Amino acid sequence: MNAPAKIKVAVVEDDARLRRVLGDVLASASDCECIAMFANGMKATAELPALLPDVIIMDINLKDESGVDCVRHISPQLPACRILMLTVYQDTEMIFQAMAAGAHGYLVKPVMPDELLRSVRTIREGGVPMSPSIARKIIDAFLNPVAVPVAKSVPVADTELPPREKQVLEHVVNGLSQKEIASELGIGVSTVNTYIQRIYEKLHVRSRRGLIALYKGDSR
Repeated sequence: MNAPAKIKVAVVEDDARLRRVLGDVLASASDCECIAMFANGMKATAELPALLPDVIIMDINLKDESGVDCVRHISPQLPACRILMLTVYQDTEMIFQAMAAGAHGYLVKPVMPDELLRSVRTIREGGVPMSPSIARKIIDAFLNPVAVPVAKSVPVADTELPPREKQVLEHVVNGLSQKEIASELGIGVSTVNTYIQRIYEKLHVRSRRGLIALYKGDSR
């Protein structure tokens, strides 16, 4: 029986020491392979599309260009690739800029090796790994968009939920079933399912479990 294919990971990080550490952590995992490391965004943008990585670990604060801009250029060329932001920034504007650009996860430095590897595996499987503080900011932004400043470059519609979707989201994270939500709101179960699917799309999750994990700040 053939062994499962390793997760091909590329790293874009301008701090040489951290870049080496990330490479060593990936090399220590039997199911991961670090296929490339880049010290600047321009070189990464030019060369990554041809390498076809499964996952890109991207620093936001690159010296030559923003990691967000780098993601914005790379994402359309690598639709199957999952991009994990690794950064010291926790402000809401930067988070939404990264997500709007095409990022699929957001971890705050410093990150322990086991958390990094778990996040790489999770994001490869379609999950949305995030540091707990980031997950809470995103949920808060959707539930209370007026209270959370969002960059002008990010469409307002991408950071707001209509009142009914907001009600559905609150019921989902409180553990109610679709049938119970329908009863609470006086609408059909199929309508509830439609609202939930829209919420999944806006929050970049694929299941109720993923939504609740995001709400609780669980990046596993």
